[in-house]
Amino acid sequence: MAVSKKNVTKEAGQGNGSGSPTALEFTREQELSALRDMLLIRRFEEKAGQLYGMGAIGGFCHLYIGQEAIVVGMQMALKMGDQVITGYRDHGHMLACGMDAKGVMAELTGRHGGYSKGKGGSMHMFSKAKNFFGGHGIVGAQVSLGTGLAFANRYRGNDFVSLAYFGDGASNQGQVYESFNMAELWKLPVIYIIENNRYAMGTSVTRSSAQTDFSKRGISFNIPGEQVDGMDVRAVKAAGDKAVAWCRAGSGPFILEMQTYRYRGHSMSDPAKYRTREEVDKVRHDQDPIEQVRNRLLSAKMGEQELKAIDAEVREIVNAAADFAQHDGEPDASELYTDVYR
Repeated sequence: MAVSKKNVTKEAGQGNGSGSPTALEFTREQELSALRDMLLIRRFEEKAGQLYGMGAIGGFCHLYIGQEAIVVGMQMALKMGDQVITGYRDHGHMLACGMDAKGVMAELTGRHGGYSKGKGGSMHMFSKAKNFFGGHGIVGAQVSLGTGLAFANRYRGNDFVSLAYFGDGASNQGQVYESFNMAELWKLPVIYIIENNRYAMGTSVTRSSAQTDFSKRGISFNIPGEQVDGMDVRAVKAAGDKAVAWCRAGSGPFILEMQTYRYRGHSMSDPAKYRTREEVDKVRHDQDPIEQVRNRLLSAKMGEQELKAIDAEVREIVNAAADFAQHDGEPDASELYTDVYR
């Protein structure tokens, strides 16, 4: 995509958090694609929650329910070769990158057919083929690694862009600001995507952050930033297009604060008593990203049965993944010594 730095600079502003870009008008095909991709993440996460409750998934499990529009919208703005890296709320990112639902679910249950051969679990999957460079269990660790991916792109002289996802809680980590500084100094093609779900691990942003407009976090580094309605896949796509164009033009990093909301607690072990059920229900009713697309399609005269058929197709994929993940063999003991560098 050929975009002049002059034009992008005029559009983007200079890190002033000037508000979410106007949502794009999607074609029918784009709406259907976004609906299917978000439904796949939603149904996958619901099934993962069920399997965790049954004891089929051990360890940690952080669900992405409610935040689906962010990664789906951003993937619509990318091209083959662009890279994605994120934290431990990562199943949705894997699926949006095109990783197979069976492989992701099998890793959750610790089976040999998982993306890390059953040795990594929920937080540690990777796919070079899909340019997904992992979920990471250390808070904020992926930000510096994502900056490194962008450095590699700049060093090699290609026009690929690195997307580094992290949450409002991780935004206060020191390595995040070190990464900002380096990325701007060297004009690295990295988009920092802050998935602000308001509560981090359980503390409201108003109690944990002196600056709650996360799009302004790059001001002292001259990094432009924007706040985006992360519950609207069209707004995400519009913001993603702008940020990607900025990076491909050689203008350096860009910050996108995605204002979103998770419906479940921080992890499966979190009862989320720091917020009311009424608050969660109101967001579900008024802002759910999947229902927004569904309602637009219904308004465009798409039949209810057609939408139900899409959901049924997605459920079949997820059920097949769950069946595979529960019946695939566990890794042999010898696997403990493979993929280990000494």
